[in-house]
Amino acid sequence: MTAIKYTEAMARLEEILAQLEEGKKSVDELSELVKEASELVKACKIKLKTTEEEIQKAFEAD
Repeated sequence: MTAIKYTEAMARLEEILAQLEEGKKSVDELSELVKEASELVKACKIKLKTTEEEIQKAFEAD
């Protein structure tokens, strides 16, 4: 997955959730959406962890 901004990833996750809630997707489509959502969640977690580490380093520098 290419680098994606946190807000873009969250917006896409909301879109995927809405599609899943509709219940109108085939099993194959559901599988692809779940895979994409998993990758987006992973990217968000990495971004949050990186941001947290950067904030900690900034406060340690004082």
